[in-house]
Amino acid sequence: MNYLLGAFKPACNVSITFSDGKNRKQVPMKKENGQTALVPLFQSQETLSGKVCIEPYQGKKVEHNGVKVELLGQIEMYFDRGNFYDFTSLVRELDVPGDIYERKTYPFEFPTVEMPYDTYNGVNVRLRYVLKVTVTRGYSGSIVEYQEFMVRNYAPPPPINNSIKMEVGIEDCLHIEFEYNKSKYHLKDVILGKIYFLLVRIKMKNMDLEIRRRESTGAGANTHVETETLAKFELMDGTPVRGESIPVRLFLAPYDLTPTHRNINNKFSVKYYLNLVLVDEEDRRYFKQQEITLYRLKADTSSV
Repeated sequence: MNYLLGAFKPACNVSITFSDGKNRKQVPMKKENGQTALVPLFQSQETLSGKVCIEPYQGKKVEHNGVKVELLGQIEMYFDRGNFYDFTSLVRELDVPGDIYERKTYPFEFPTVEMPYDTYNGVNVRLRYVLKVTVTRGYSGSIVEYQEFMVRNYAPPPPINNSIKMEVGIEDCLHIEFEYNKSKYHLKDVILGKIYFLLVRIKMKNMDLEIRRRESTGAGANTHVETETLAKFELMDGTPVRGESIPVRLFLAPYDLTPTHRNINNKFSVKYYLNLVLVDEEDRRYFKQQEITLYRLKADTSSV
């Protein structure tokens, strides 16, 4: 029985290391099994280089039909789990067919790689970057090893960033105006604003401001939309009087936010909204929603 078990063990150990692995920033990434692991952080146009080490187990010889390393950028829809769409695919052939009897190390380099999209783990979709090493074998089955890494790209402050001004009216019962200081925010920003009550003829119980993330996957009739409430901030408790002004000050840093993603490779989008919720004493709820744009500021590299 032990002989049979040994027959199905891989013939070698494959490891992947980055050249600057000891000095490069490591960030937490949630794995498929729910656990979190530290992975190296990169951004677009960086060079990825390192070594692939193949070490046969004691007394074993590795017969192969070639060794290669691939750098892949992939999108996976969870309703089609296991099928990846590659939007980036680079290959380096490391070895020609032959035999490996002892530990062998192969250097590799992918210079100034275009990695246009951020790593993203959502409700129904994920976007990942991975190094994939394949020791191609025939009847024995190929040996494959993966090394994931994270990509975060940065953006300068937008040259135009208009404020948001809107009015909300409920028949002749309620009339309010709300104003936010801008429409585009970086991930460590603060949302500042004011809410003015111009007419109040209904008894209010409370008013909240929510941050909502809307993830859209698929296209056309197959579009699936998932909305999450990421933050809920109480602005007011009780009924305001006419002419009252309520300040808004909401810090974004504590929340798990990503930049806005618009139509990534025609596969998915991620948008953010400020949702103003008013509840009267009869528990009727009134909503007003406004989209905002989130981006990762270059200055955040020390903390994001």
